[in-house]
Amino acid sequence: MEQNRLVLAYNLQFFAKDGPGGEKTEEPTSKKLSDARKEGQVAKSKEIGNAFVMLALFLMMKVYLGVIGNRFIGCFHSVYGNFADVIKMYDGEIPFASIQVLVRGMMLQIGIIVLPVFAAGVFIVFVCDVVQVKWKPTTKPLKPKFSKLNPVSGFKKFLSLNSLVELVKSVLKLAVVGYVVYKYIVDEISQIFILYNISLNQAIGLIGKIVTDLGIRIALVYMLIAFLDYVYQKRKFKKDMKMTKQEVKDEYKNQEGDPQIKGKQKQKMREASMRRMMQQLPEADVVITNPTHYAVAIKYDAEKYDAPYVIAKGEDYLAQRIKDVAKENDIEIVENKPLARMLYANVEVGGLIPPELYQSVAEVLAFVYHLKGKV
Repeated sequence: MEQNRLVLAYNLQFFAKDGPGGEKTEEPTSKKLSDARKEGQVAKSKEIGNAFVMLALFLMMKVYLGVIGNRFIGCFHSVYGNFADVIKMYDGEIPFASIQVLVRGMMLQIGIIVLPVFAAGVFIVFVCDVVQVKWKPTTKPLKPKFSKLNPVSGFKKFLSLNSLVELVKSVLKLAVVGYVVYKYIVDEISQIFILYNISLNQAIGLIGKIVTDLGIRIALVYMLIAFLDYVYQKRKFKKDMKMTKQEVKDEYKNQEGDPQIKGKQKQKMREASMRRMMQQLPEADVVITNPTHYAVAIKYDAEKYDAPYVIAKGEDYLAQRIKDVAKENDIEIVENKPLARMLYANVEVGGLIPPELYQSVAEVLAFVYHLKGKV
């Protein structure tokens, strides 16, 4: 009794690791790395720039904190002094426009004071990025992509392994930085307790010293974290850029063309070259043979070239065809095994005879010309 069977069609590629083409085991090609660079995908750690900016900021504060503080104090003295003059000028009723002018002047002075700090930060971030990924700007990452607005893909990224790694990194950074802060405060607790017993200027100076010293320690620890993150990003980028064997093959086909098509094109070129060669063969003066394996057809035209040149050459079957055509066109066939091998191996079709073979070829041509009654 015949049983009914249910046939299910399935694609074996679903069982392959990392999608179609199998596991990503191949090193990335230069083209893939170049395309990734154009898309803004590079091995870079943002923590490197943050760490150096933080260190530079606190070092500048430690060195120039007094200068910056005095400039801020001078700025406020100037502004409040102008307020007093304006109040006297308008008998206590200050126009709103005058207040705007004073505030704008104060903001401008503050901006001038902090501008070197911001400029130094931007410069340091720029240098850190250039050192990590070299200078090759691209605007492609700035172009809007629908995939970035897709809530499904966004949710997948939120639950991805990369998000988990970033979360672990953030927790570790907070833990390490928190420990450094705690350890420093415990060591300096006696200094903090004397803030109530010293003058305001001394307290400000002490607080500035504590903040800058603590900031420098945090920045140094953060630099170590940033270096470890950079190593991780390099390894992750290298792993992400790896390709499957099928991807390498497809890229090679796209760049170099399908090998089968290229093979057919080369075959057609060889066939066309052979047809031209056989068409010119009747013009030859002599055919030098091995006699069974090689045949080389030579012609000498003093008006065209200073030396004899090869019209055609062939091996085995093609050598026999050259000899057959030579017989059909009454071209002399001369057997000279060493000369035939030398000509076949060293002179391409259309190429001139090299000087070291002049004597041997001249003797053959002289012999042929004597037979033909040309000399």
